[in-house]
Amino acid sequence: MDQGAVQAGLSWVCGAGGADCSAIQPGGACYEPNTLTAHASYAFNNYYQKLAHVPGSCFFGGTAAVVPALPAYAPESGACKYPAGNNQYCVVGCK
Repeated sequence: MDQGAVQAGLSWVCGAGGADCSAIQPGGACYEPNTLTAHASYAFNNYYQKLAHVPGSCFFGGTAAVVPALPAYAPESGACKYPAGNNQYCVVGCK
């Protein structure tokens, strides 16, 4: 996976894209694990759910994919929850 493209997608979605990225900031409910893949997956999914699964809203330069369950690198734990619509999540991954 192109880490630069993932970082660019994360920067865009948390800025101009308007995703709520507060949970992946230091001290936030989803800050751990503190990895680019986990943080980008949370932010990409937040944006995807916000746009109600509009086609093309889970692309991010080809770095994201829609999956039916969260992968191990994007865990829910404690207060960290990934919203899902129709059991669809947008996370970092290959299409």
